[in-house]
Amino acid sequence: MQNALRQACREVPTPAYIFSAQAFAERAEMVKEAFGENTGICYSIKANPFLLAVLPDAFSKIEVCSPGELEICRALHIDPLKIIFSGVNKSQHEVDVAMDYGVRILTAESENHLKFISRAASERGVTAEVLVRLSCESQFGMDKSDVFRLIADRSSYPGTDIKGIHYFTGTQKSRPKEIIKEIARLGKLLDELEAELGFRAERVEYGTGLAVDYFADDADEKEKARLGEISGCIREFSQRVQLTVEMGRFFAAPCGWYVTTAVDTKFNDGAHYAILDGGLHQMKYDGQIQGMQIPVITHIGSAGSDAEEEKWTLCGSLCTTADVIARGAAFTGLSEGDRLVFHRTGAYSVYEGFSMFLSRDLPGIFMLDKDGRLHLMRSRIETAQFNQPEDLTEWL
Repeated sequence: MQNALRQACREVPTPAYIFSAQAFAERAEMVKEAFGENTGICYSIKANPFLLAVLPDAFSKIEVCSPGELEICRALHIDPLKIIFSGVNKSQHEVDVAMDYGVRILTAESENHLKFISRAASERGVTAEVLVRLSCESQFGMDKSDVFRLIADRSSYPGTDIKGIHYFTGTQKSRPKEIIKEIARLGKLLDELEAELGFRAERVEYGTGLAVDYFADDADEKEKARLGEISGCIREFSQRVQLTVEMGRFFAAPCGWYVTTAVDTKFNDGAHYAILDGGLHQMKYDGQIQGMQIPVITHIGSAGSDAEEEKWTLCGSLCTTADVIARGAAFTGLSEGDRLVFHRTGAYSVYEGFSMFLSRDLPGIFMLDKDGRLHLMRSRIETAQFNQPEDLTEWL
């Protein structure tokens, strides 16, 4: 762990998240270099909207999937022309708001979406560029037959210009061959569109779902190797169509750390337990079940030279036996007051956990800039204010 980050982990009140602008920029550059200049890269901000504040120039687009995410973009003065407004649930009002902000690229996951976009664009006298989402045996997007039908009937939707296809089938794909097959499938689809409808797609937004290794010491090397295995087919496909590769987790995960303090230690029934001031409501590792896998954890303490290594079960602050973060994690001289820093928590942890459970406060959020300086992005938030029922005394 670099010195600036270690020092930041000592300074912040816990629990807390620390995100690194430098790590985010380096990750984006690594992907951009692998895929080549002809391929645009898109950051899906649902993985971690706080990183949007330090968005590197390497990103040509950002994916926004809700009105709330759109408001974050507005607050940060994000260029609306960089936004791809996506999401499985779009209302007419939400499309109107996006168009009024200046968004001009939207995905259509249903015929209703295309109608909403057409109405909003026509009323404003503008043209919206549309990417029609192809489904893959899920609730997202549309069946191939519906995609072809809407493209064939595209003149019926004034104000829209269907540019191509949006395709994302899932996340945490650890086998590059799966992604290579999907690219081949997309190529075949484009051939069929041109042969059957005379429609030549100009753009494709493709989400690789490339896997992140949460529990491997050599995670960076494994992820870079996977990236290299798919780079050839991505570069080749980008010669055929204007390609944008969208990812969230792969960009954000290695750019964040979750800092906790061991507030209590005990020895129960032959096992060492450490109670942390955080918990699984604030930290999520994809694939983690009951703490059976051990992520990379840095121990910051003052163990003496005579301390022995012991294995610990790390538990959070929630009143449930499910709140086990890791079992059998080895530390030397772990004591109350020591800090544990969990690596690779830059994606989803800050939002995907059930953060309101037990009315624990939401952690503060900090950004480590490229010069190693620490900045507060969000103060600690007391959740009791959100969980108080209305006073019904008068009604009762």
